[in-house]
Amino acid sequence: MTTHTSQESDTTTRRGERGYSLVALLALMTVLMITMMAAAPSLQQQSRRERELEAIARGEEVAEAIRTYIHYKGQPPTSMEELQKGAPVGTKRVRVLRASASRDPLSESGEWRLIKVNDRAMIGFIQELTRYTDGHLPPPTTDQALAQVAQMPRVTGVLDIESVEDSSGADDDSLTSTGPFVGVASRSRRESVVTYYGIERHSGWVFTPFYR
Repeated sequence: MTTHTSQESDTTTRRGERGYSLVALLALMTVLMITMMAAAPSLQQQSRRERELEAIARGEEVAEAIRTYIHYKGQPPTSMEELQKGAPVGTKRVRVLRASASRDPLSESGEWRLIKVNDRAMIGFIQELTRYTDGHLPPPTTDQALAQVAQMPRVTGVLDIESVEDSSGADDDSLTSTGPFVGVASRSRRESVVTYYGIERHSGWVFTPFYR
């Protein structure tokens, strides 16, 4: 009789221990899930930050490629494909741009917007530069080859800044512009984690050799 009671007691104890273990496991899983949910936004933001920094690096590489292309040919490229082929030097071409840099990591299509001298996106970028430098916008370029190619628009005062339309608007003609271009910008219109010259929207980042 005593032995039977002891076995029942042991069984009850083991069941109790398993119950406590299950509760502890559920509690641990709950804590882990809460921790992961709390960390998710931070991880997403870090991922966006890395993509934006990569976009800036690629954009500035495109700007340098445009500068080199103009230096050799004396005029801007008319397409990203032409820029990738390289600048003509005699019967050969000098490679000026990596294939990876010709892709925009922030847009769904992966294609850069091609920015002309008088596109509103360029004017908007100059506006933001003027704000960022407190009205002391640097000269467009000291490179004579670039200076001979295009006369860049300039914003001279606060009134000028406030009177020009927002370049990030839906009717921005730089989205569909063709022909010689002097810069690129992202097709993404999202607000950014990283700022570029104080600009907090992807579509406002213009990468051009005229202002670097």
